[in-house]
Amino acid sequence: MNESLLDTILKPSQLIGLSDEQLEKLSFEIRQRIVEVVSHNGGHLAPSLGVVELTLALLSTFDVEHDKLIWDVGHQSYAYKLLTGRAKEFGTLRRLGGISGFPKMSESPYDHFGVGHSSTSISAALGMAMARDLSDLHHHVIAIIGDGALTAGEAFEGLNLAGHMGRRLIVVLNDNEMSISHNVGALSLFLSRALSSRWVRQMRRDVLKFLRSIPRIGEKLALYAMRGEWSFKSFFTPGMLFEALRFTYIGPVDGHDITSLKRHLEMASAVEDGPVLLHVRTCKGKGYAPAEKNPTKYHGVGLFSPETGEPLESGKQFPSFTKVFSDTLIELAESDERIIAITAAMPEGTGTAEFRERYPNRFVDTGICEQHAVTFAAGLASQGFRPMLAIYSTFLQRGYDQIVHDVCLQNLPVTFCIDRAGIVGEDGPTHHGVFDIAYLRHIPGMHVIAPRDEDMLRHSMNTALSLSVPCAVRYPRGAGFGVPLTGPMRVLPLGEGEMVLDGAEMVIVAAGSRVHPAIVAVSEIQKVIGISPAVYDPIWLKPLPSEDLCRLAEKYRYMLIVEEGVLAGGFSSAVLELLNDNNLLNDIKIVRLGIQDVFIEHGSQHELREMVGLRSHNIAQAAIQLFIGEKQL
Repeated sequence: MNESLLDTILKPSQLIGLSDEQLEKLSFEIRQRIVEVVSHNGGHLAPSLGVVELTLALLSTFDVEHDKLIWDVGHQSYAYKLLTGRAKEFGTLRRLGGISGFPKMSESPYDHFGVGHSSTSISAALGMAMARDLSDLHHHVIAIIGDGALTAGEAFEGLNLAGHMGRRLIVVLNDNEMSISHNVGALSLFLSRALSSRWVRQMRRDVLKFLRSIPRIGEKLALYAMRGEWSFKSFFTPGMLFEALRFTYIGPVDGHDITSLKRHLEMASAVEDGPVLLHVRTCKGKGYAPAEKNPTKYHGVGLFSPETGEPLESGKQFPSFTKVFSDTLIELAESDERIIAITAAMPEGTGTAEFRERYPNRFVDTGICEQHAVTFAAGLASQGFRPMLAIYSTFLQRGYDQIVHDVCLQNLPVTFCIDRAGIVGEDGPTHHGVFDIAYLRHIPGMHVIAPRDEDMLRHSMNTALSLSVPCAVRYPRGAGFGVPLTGPMRVLPLGEGEMVLDGAEMVIVAAGSRVHPAIVAVSEIQKVIGISPAVYDPIWLKPLPSEDLCRLAEKYRYMLIVEEGVLAGGFSSAVLELLNDNNLLNDIKIVRLGIQDVFIEHGSQHELREMVGLRSHNIAQAAIQLFIGEKQL
């Protein structure tokens, strides 16, 4: 059996000598490998399939031993990983101990900047370009950013400063929203050659200089000339915006024509007097029919059959927290016309897509603009509406300042529906939602509810809506615990928790999704040490159920606090502060379980909770050690 061409590529420099025909063959093999591995491991399929030719063109044009390539978000990096020495490891993609699903500086010297959240590439690349110039080096710096990521403010801030600084920089805009015809490609090639060639740019400068030198009317003549050029370029190309930001615009280019891509990349690399934007149009999911047909569905996928594209059954599962949120949001909206659902480019991921179909006039997708989404919600709330912003915990971090100043300082009733709170799994450290308790609980006026299961999620959403204050409801990724959705939704008493299991001598105070594992742990604890601890659900992480917690500290000798979030500044820190302020720490022994001062790597939720000690048997072990250790003293 002949060895595949892909398996012979051990380092990217080997691509430089390959013919375009060999590169085309390689693109087919890369797509096969990506589909094969992602079907078994899950991951970002459609984005990576769409940039295979672009990746090959980049690596056969630039020398990434010296030139710097920065991928935005990282959803598109699988082909790059395969071609930069990681083909043999690619089967471990997103698995515990394997390679990351995103560029990661510690993983490979070819990953020039680590990413995971969008719209950072231009800013990082500009910093690298300045560092290069200050170090008197001469390599290229290239940022590759998608049209979706370009909606975020940081991308435009980077473009604006890059144009102002005028440093040599290449930005490749991967536009996968529109198809491209051969006519447009041919015209763009003509315009790119005509308008970005070095001699044309020099002639342009000379002509403008001459015009400005004419007495009295020179500046006006130069202005008319520039306006004429702008009109001509904007008529034939969509590059006017980038030219206004002082970028040389090249494109649009067919992103699946390797020969054309290489030609245009060489053209971009020849521009020496400022930043360049190369506009590339691609088909998301290219080469895999199911992903081409439905690129949104195949943007990020779980396990599926590579032959059909259909998801694999993983046995009977309970409805996910996201699904329960989606159904509850629609149910609440039926009787409350004030509700506006908002998401930041994640309608499918956050479960708001069905709401969009049902109530299109009360749904807003802001794009990848989390800061804007928060302040936009605040504006709605200031006029009597009840916005519910559905957002992943890790992405809400980007809107922190707006939460403080625009929502909480003005005490506006925005409900933050925080999906993926806690450990999320294979997407790794950039996506774990373990910081939200710590960064929300210290903001004056903020209220935080952590429902323990899918039924409590319904009641928590209804409770948040009943309040006229900022409120966050945090819930985990994945399936619920199989708890029936009972009766009409109720309003949970503010600042009160629930004793879900009575017990003696020890109490386990478990927040949110760790309540049910704590209940499971009790039987194991009872078998080993002969006591059955109580299990208490605080429900409210802010305001704390202060009276309950103080009574628990007076009643029990041992307290185990469990949270799926960082310990530093998290829920357990709040409990310790409360008990200390009430002089209740002297007669009780307390142990805390949560995320230590580390970033958690990628792997399955099951594996990672085992690693950080948050599964039921970990809780039992900690409780047993707390009790036995104290007895031994």
